[in-house]
Amino acid sequence: MTPHPLAAALAACLLALPAIAAAAPVPTDDPLYKTVEGLDRDLFGAYNRCDLKFMGDTVTDDLEFYHDKTGLAVGRAPFLDSTQKYICGKVHRDLIAGTLEVYPLKGYGAVEIGSHRFCDARKYSTCVEAKSGDARFVMLWRQDKDGWKLTRVISYDHLDRPTGE
Repeated sequence: MTPHPLAAALAACLLALPAIAAAAPVPTDDPLYKTVEGLDRDLFGAYNRCDLKFMGDTVTDDLEFYHDKTGLAVGRAPFLDSTQKYICGKVHRDLIAGTLEVYPLKGYGAVEIGSHRFCDARKYSTCVEAKSGDARFVMLWRQDKDGWKLTRVISYDHLDRPTGE
């Protein structure tokens, strides 16, 4: 049986992670770190405001989004549809301070690795650890003549906490 091409792509990404992890991330004062940190801040600022136009402009048409709870979504439109249906006005995302790592990908762009926290946007404008769920992520950013675009996301290790008062 021939493996699905997307499964092969995910396997390649996962196999590359140990090699990336063996290299040191760029320092926090490195221009690449600052760029990716800004890309993350801008993308998730738009996510928290439900700015679907900005989000759509930030990802590629062939975005692959791997999520340990919901599976694989391919394409800009499914990403935006899912965000509008399940996230807008309901979920707030914060990057967990001190977890962001950035690695260069020669001739492509950068790998962003970190942990983030999600909470009920109807109750919190900043996530409170005891009332939020945490997850880890890997994002691939491609830089070309038109700027930076998000091409691949792996969101995993989701830990839920009670969200009651």
